[in-house]
Amino acid sequence: MSLADELERIAALHERGVLSDDEFQQIKSRLIHNPMPPSGDGLPAGDSDSLQVSQLRRSRDDRWLGGVCGGIARLTRMESWVWRLIFAAMFMLWGTGLLLYILLWIFVPDD
Repeated sequence: MSLADELERIAALHERGVLSDDEFQQIKSRLIHNPMPPSGDGLPAGDSDSLQVSQLRRSRDDRWLGGVCGGIARLTRMESWVWRLIFAAMFMLWGTGLLLYILLWIFVPDD
């Protein structure tokens, strides 16, 4: 949420009588002088996901073939065998698991 949106929101609360004049001025001053990040992690909205994807690396330690499942497991904090099972199930369903695994093996950098 941008600063303008936040200011509009607190102005609407002030107009409805939810915020007193003093509270409105304090919040407005705080927003203008110390703007809060849009999300709780200090990143603009949407950048958190792209940051996680950019941290994806194939594992050197936890690998059977290319280390793709080990890398995804480390990123998602799940066990690598779960990801291997997911890829195997996707392979059984029209071969998409194999295609996706090969593409990730090619395009995801090594650790």
